Amino acid sequence: MPENTAVPAGANAVNGANRFKEAVCIEAGRIFDSCSDKDCLEDLQVFFTVQGQSIIDQSALIKCKSAEVLDVYLQVEPVPFNKGFYAVDITFYFRISFSAYTSPVSTPVNVRGLAFHSKKVILFGSEGNVKTFYSGDRRNVCDQALVSNMPTAAVKTVDPITLGCRIVDCLPMYAEPLGTVPEEIAACFEGDFVSTAEPGLKTVLVTLGLFTIATLERSVQLMIPTYDYCVPEKDCTTSITPDDPCEMFKRIKFPVNDFFPENLNDMSSSQCD
Repeated sequence: MPENTAVPAGANAVNGANRFKEAVCIEAGRIFDSCSDKDCLEDLQVFFTVQGQSIIDQSALIKCKSAEVLDVYLQVEPVPFNKGFYAVDITFYFRISFSAYTSPVSTPVNVRGLAFHSKKVILFGSEGNVKTFYSGDRRNVCDQALVSNMPTAAVKTVDPITLGCRIVDCLPMYAEPLGTVPEEIAACFEGDFVSTAEPGLKTVLVTLGLFTIATLERSVQLMIPTYDYCVPEKDCTTSITPDDPCEMFKRIKFPVNDFFPENLNDMSSSQCD
């Protein structure tokens, strides 16, 4: 076979499409280390605004409706006496939605609270002494944190699973203070947060199931094979919907799954995939 004519798996060998053409150098983020976690965050304290806390204090029963990750804050620091390894401090901020009941038969009132969780992981991020500058970059050159050679940390997560919640009259001994709430997090709530350390206030504890993947990466130059340019084959749509609404409705598939539940065998096979 002639040089540079290797055909990748699945390529069309008949017409010669997608054949290897050349090796090119690209700059990309290479992941040097990663880890995954399945954490059960038991009895996280939920903090409320003044209005939300007043609703909680009058409630006899609460039900957790949903939980979402508002933001994740990351900080990377080198591990002393262990070159190439870094400690990644991760802080999750959750917005928890509840239905609060003054009595078991009363109409529920919706209220939202804030919970947070911090953890630390140790990952390998290699070593590097290069400082990268880009044209058009207007960073403050006096801030060395912006031009340091530290690896970049990333955390991927999905909204947590709510496993339980309860109201208690006394604050648990292990509870951590809320501290200063970042402005972008506080903007997601109306009003100022109150401290449940004050006597006479009820405290809400929630248990969440959280899945995460943490990575450390550096920007490196990689040699990769190329086959061809990525030319889009799909035509651009000039309008959101066609003029005839019935014609658009004909293109929508019938929602069979919404009318007929899955069989047990189908559900079991889908979970194993």
